[in-house]
Amino acid sequence: MAKYFTYFPKILYDAVGKGDYKVVTNLLNRVVMKKGLKEIAAVFDTIDVEGEMTPEAVAEEYYGNQSYYWIVLLFNNIKDRFYDWPLPRVNFETFVNDKYTNPGAAHHYEISQTSGRTTSFDDSHMVEVNSTASGATAVTNYEYEERLQQAKGRIRLLKPEYIELVVEEFTTLMGN
Repeated sequence: MAKYFTYFPKILYDAVGKGDYKVVTNLLNRVVMKKGLKEIAAVFDTIDVEGEMTPEAVAEEYYGNQSYYWIVLLFNNIKDRFYDWPLPRVNFETFVNDKYTNPGAAHHYEISQTSGRTTSFDDSHMVEVNSTASGATAVTNYEYEERLQQAKGRIRLLKPEYIELVVEEFTTLMGN
């Protein structure tokens, strides 16, 4: 699949209402992943996007073809590749500095939970609390945004052996 939008249906569109119709790509068509498919571990691998990797770079590395970038985005429900995808470090720094007047200020406070899952390699065992709670630790604006970036960077990739099936199904659903 050379280009994602080449498989979208074409329609006649009169932009100004004067009977001057042009053939355009119907960008309103959408394809969604079947419910539950993302939960089937046998068809996916989970990876952490590193550094400056783009969806195209991930597709090239994982599938051997950068034109499958759209599958990376589709299967991770990424609609805005600039803000739903992890930002490159330089862009991230700019984003945080533009968003917060003081990136080092407290965003919220956390304590470690005392029942259930109490340890992990991420921050899922932490509970957001009032700043007055005993043992509360401040999480800065910068740390908060960095956690969000890390979460965006953990993506699921359809195993390569299923790519052609997805491309065929996508083409069929788009009416081609």
